[in-house]
Amino acid sequence: MPKRTPEDIVDRQAPAILSGTDGTGKSASENGVFQSAVIEDPAVQALLQPWVEMECHQLSHGGTVARLDSLDLGTHQVVRERQETSIHKLGATPPDFCTLSFCMKARRSRFAEHCAEEGETIFFMPGNVEFDVFVPAGGETAYVGFSQEQFLQGARILNPGFWEKPPKGVVPLTACRRSELKSAVDLWLRTAREAAGRGAPLDPDVVRGHLLQTVLQIATVTEEDIAPTINERLRALQIGRTARSFVDESLDTGELPTLVGICAALGVSERTLRYAFREYVGLSPVAYLRARRLSRVRAVLAASDPQDVTITQVAMRYGFLHLGRFAGDYRLMFGEMPSMTLAS
Repeated sequence: MPKRTPEDIVDRQAPAILSGTDGTGKSASENGVFQSAVIEDPAVQALLQPWVEMECHQLSHGGTVARLDSLDLGTHQVVRERQETSIHKLGATPPDFCTLSFCMKARRSRFAEHCAEEGETIFFMPGNVEFDVFVPAGGETAYVGFSQEQFLQGARILNPGFWEKPPKGVVPLTACRRSELKSAVDLWLRTAREAAGRGAPLDPDVVRGHLLQTVLQIATVTEEDIAPTINERLRALQIGRTARSFVDESLDTGELPTLVGICAALGVSERTLRYAFREYVGLSPVAYLRARRLSRVRAVLAASDPQDVTITQVAMRYGFLHLGRFAGDYRLMFGEMPSMTLAS
């Protein structure tokens, strides 16, 4: 029997298509492919991530190298790896492909010249950069890949002081919250796995939009407080009112309002918008947008016939991918489950 090559092993994987290609003219990766694999050859670990030029070298003993879950959305990628053996990764990112990544449960892990296991640190790696990563056995890593051009368009609006010029190499973002990125990665992969298991279509555009807005919120946030003055409070009130109008108009036209959209329309940074919302309604912009989207879901459910729509359809339309969390938030907000609203 001829020896199987890594390509043969990859061909035997069973990727789950999240949305069909019939009649769409789109490739599978544009529609979304979820994969889950137990890897026994480090070459396969690299081949399962074809969007990045990479070599993986096993450095410790063990028959199982890694366990990998990935979501390929064409221009956006989500990857989570659990190393069973120590691995050394060498490669380079494409010109318009950047990543946010983190490492857990591995004190000796290294990302370029940086220690990868430091508090809540996550790492931004720009496009067209060579990388050198070491992850010992037992380490868990994850990264989100996306268009650098799209990311910088939003990041320069939200935090122009930091993102006006893209970094030349790997940058640790110590003010960011690793736990938030981990929760987001877990959510995207779980949603994709469940959709694949149900054989139900999952709109890849919704996931791509959710992904980009999430990484923008995580990567551009700053921790500094703004010392309030009376003029700043008056300006905060004006910004809050204008932002509220923008959110209403967006929802009325069927668009999901985003932090980037609000900041671009108002000509303010994320930091300024955050302060304004704290003064205006006592919420962060993210919490405010979530509350308004929940309210729109409730209005749609209350006006709909249960025979015509499902709760999942409406929730997804307004950007809620974690249906369990959505139901819990909905009940906390309105004192009833979504099913009760739809049935009333």
